[in-house]
Amino acid sequence: MTSTSSAVDRLLDDGSGRRPRADARRNVERLVRAAREAAAEVGGEVTAHEIARRAGVGVGTFYRRVSTLELLLEAVLAEMVEEIVARGDEGLADPDPWAGFAGFAGDYIRLRNELCDINEAAGGSLDHARSELRDRIRLLVERAQGAGAMRADVTWKDVAFLLVSVSTTAHTLGLRAGHRQWDRNLQVVLDGLRSPEPAPLPGAPPEDANATAKRV
Repeated sequence: MTSTSSAVDRLLDDGSGRRPRADARRNVERLVRAAREAAAEVGGEVTAHEIARRAGVGVGTFYRRVSTLELLLEAVLAEMVEEIVARGDEGLADPDPWAGFAGFAGDYIRLRNELCDINEAAGGSLDHARSELRDRIRLLVERAQGAGAMRADVTWKDVAFLLVSVSTTAHTLGLRAGHRQWDRNLQVVLDGLRSPEPAPLPGAPPEDANATAKRV
């Protein structure tokens, strides 16, 4: 299993071994949450001022607690990678290989999109962690295939692309995404990978955006 270290712990570690003050920890926790929220909304345009505003602290407090924007984003990025890897380890520990893969797939889709937002804001510094993420997907796929729960004619690389394809925008061709659209997309992908019985689709199908507007 992978040991994880939170972004807050990384940012507060000054090498002295001293426990940080409670107010310092609260401020860093707010900054980490705000960084994740801001990156999800504005991507690479996120600034220290925007993060400080969302965290409810002054810019002076921002720089006193985290030194630089780059340092904050890199700590959050490392935390996100560890979260995904930990989800992969949990999937590998599941006694049911298919359940382990399917559970990871849902978590991965959501965390990956947040990870990409943070990576964009951090200037694309994710390269060093890709091998760990690839390794977990490969192991999960091979384990499910070995148990006869996943079709054998796909590779883990196919699965990596299929999982990414689940994430959609809110609109396409004049249609508005349905409730839990990503979950529906994922279920179709999982059913395409699994042998032999499909599961019921969650949520609701997409709607015509113009028809919806008329009803409103």
